[in-house]
Amino acid sequence: MAPTLIDINLLKENPDNPRTITDAKFAQLIESVKNFPQMLEVRPIAFKSGFVVLGGNMRLRACKAAGLKQVPAVDCSDMTEAQQREFVIKDNVGYGAWDWEAIQTDWPEAEEWGLDMPDGMKIPGFDELIGEDKNKPPVMKITFKSPEQLQAAENDIQELIDRKYTGAFYSVSAGDI
Repeated sequence: MAPTLIDINLLKENPDNPRTITDAKFAQLIESVKNFPQMLEVRPIAFKSGFVVLGGNMRLRACKAAGLKQVPAVDCSDMTEAQQREFVIKDNVGYGAWDWEAIQTDWPEAEEWGLDMPDGMKIPGFDELIGEDKNKPPVMKITFKSPEQLQAAENDIQELIDRKYTGAFYSVSAGDI
């Protein structure tokens, strides 16, 4: 399945798409399409019969907003209906985990590119902190599925706190989720 350029007006958003995007993220996506259109060649829009999008609903919408007339797309009509349904979800599932320390150190522009940083990783300047927030220590909350998991991780957690986050405290809970 090689991508081909498709008239953007042929493609239709999937009305059953279970994913949404905020206005702010959509604005970032439009800018991304305008500033880095080569990404569309590497990650083309996937569609099924009737030109209904399986993967890339928001990209399609952003491409239209950016004024593109054609987009790289892949015809997935030969997939079974079950495979197409699976594709809709798996296309948006993140299988890996970010190394937030590396992101913060080596990729300072990642948030600007649209990566949502965990709240603890957003480090505002001192002047941006107000009132008693200036005196609050960092907080880490971890929940485990069982007391055994908690017990196995407790020493590692304490070592992390002691080594990397002096003055921080943490809260853990264990039990049925």
